[in-house]
Amino acid sequence: MAMSDWFLTAQERANPVSELPVWTTGNLAEPVIHGAAYFDRLVSEVEALRAGDHLFFTDWRGDPDQRMRPDGPTVVQLFAQAAQRGVVVKGLIWRSHLDALSYSEAENRDLSEAICAAGGEVLLDQRVRRGGSHHQKLVVLRHPGAPQRDIAFVGGIDLCHSRRDDAEHRGDPQAVAMSARYGAHPPWHDVQLAVRGPVVGALDTTFRERWTDPMPLDSENPLAYLRDRLRGADLSPDPLPDQPADPPPCGPHQIQVLRTYPAVRPRYSFAPDGERTVARGYTKAVRRARRLIYLEDQYLWSTEVAELFATALREQPDLHLVAVVPRHPDVDGRLALPPNMVGREQALSLCQQAARDRVHVFDVENHEGTPVYVHAKVCVVDDVWASVGSDNFNRRSWTHDSELSCAVLDETRDERAPVDPGGLGDGARVFARDLRLRLWREHLDRDPDGGEDGDLLDPAAAVAAITAAADALQRWHDAGRVGPRPPGRLRPHQPERLPWRTRIWALPAYRLVYDPDGRPLQARRAGTW
Repeated sequence: MAMSDWFLTAQERANPVSELPVWTTGNLAEPVIHGAAYFDRLVSEVEALRAGDHLFFTDWRGDPDQRMRPDGPTVVQLFAQAAQRGVVVKGLIWRSHLDALSYSEAENRDLSEAICAAGGEVLLDQRVRRGGSHHQKLVVLRHPGAPQRDIAFVGGIDLCHSRRDDAEHRGDPQAVAMSARYGAHPPWHDVQLAVRGPVVGALDTTFRERWTDPMPLDSENPLAYLRDRLRGADLSPDPLPDQPADPPPCGPHQIQVLRTYPAVRPRYSFAPDGERTVARGYTKAVRRARRLIYLEDQYLWSTEVAELFATALREQPDLHLVAVVPRHPDVDGRLALPPNMVGREQALSLCQQAARDRVHVFDVENHEGTPVYVHAKVCVVDDVWASVGSDNFNRRSWTHDSELSCAVLDETRDERAPVDPGGLGDGARVFARDLRLRLWREHLDRDPDGGEDGDLLDPAAAVAAITAAADALQRWHDAGRVGPRPPGRLRPHQPERLPWRTRIWALPAYRLVYDPDGRPLQARRAGTW
């Protein structure tokens, strides 16, 4: 298997200005499933940092009082104490919209000010396209004196409320207000990736490119800029310490860092025409799919994204698409809810028109029957290529907001049959297959150690197994929940089709506000990423 069969080449990345490597080899990637596991791991790694080590992070939302473990520390305690020990703590948090609009301007500002007071430096970063956000979730920990200890975390989990849930899915005691259908403590499903090896250097570069970009932190909002000046906010990033050499190779994983940056004015110094390697990377992998695309996603919107899957399904008669999505949007309300519903209904309809019997969409509930909000952004193709990141399957994530993902190809072949499910000679790979199986074992209530994986390896048998389990649980609900609850947590997802009067206004609102297009005009006209 040539890496360029799956990974983007330098030319395909189409951003020669960036210093990011095309891909890196010799890495070790480990999925960290659930916020509670990630937060616990992060506490251990950060508390081990010493004076002169580096802690760099980016985030969409950061709640200072979010407890990382049941008894603490909180996010602000963890990072502030590191700064007080002499760790170089630098952060970039999206400046955010107002809390009155269900965003997190105050929380992000409070986290920034508290860490700055402890000797770190956290900037509120609004260098985005109008109406956009910085959505990357990244923590990079460097040890200049011991590079073998370097580690980074990248994926879908923010350092904020509602994320600290576990496999039981009873929710985080510190909850964000959401749709009432998820209860007072919404159950939350999410995935992060822990990586070691040379890729840590690439992720360090990603942070440094944003940090050193000369564009003003908030050039779009004069009132916000004035308010920052009056509060004495830090509007000028201090110099970073020299970047250490890449950590030594430590594992069998090749990793390609994929990103989204919009076309914006003033231009990003590291992406003058934006960067859409997330979209390009998924496009290349999906076009190589032959048997099974598995994804977990918060949204799965956009006709452009759906058409990519629909084309693959039409061209490959043995290909199945299995998707796990939230049962309900995270918002309620007469005005907010319809645009959140219409995009997914439209996208799923496109896929089902291409191959109705090979598109399988599920949502998740806990054992009490409360729906679980799926926030993960995971994709596995033919048990070969896998990605974990911050980007959703929608036009906003692929063109308009800043996003960050890691695509992984494992050098280690998986010897369990079928050894080459795609039939292209690539061979199943241990990382991709194990990631899919770990997620399916939880969703199906199977042995977490893999003792019941027999029917989950072959794509056709796996699809039959996951469909049968979801159908059985749905029948149990339809029959009034009489008798023992069948094993499993998946139910067939049944998107509601909105009345035409609602669609008239919800569809343009969804396209313009909820799922905007951040591509340059030339790319929009050409229909390319």
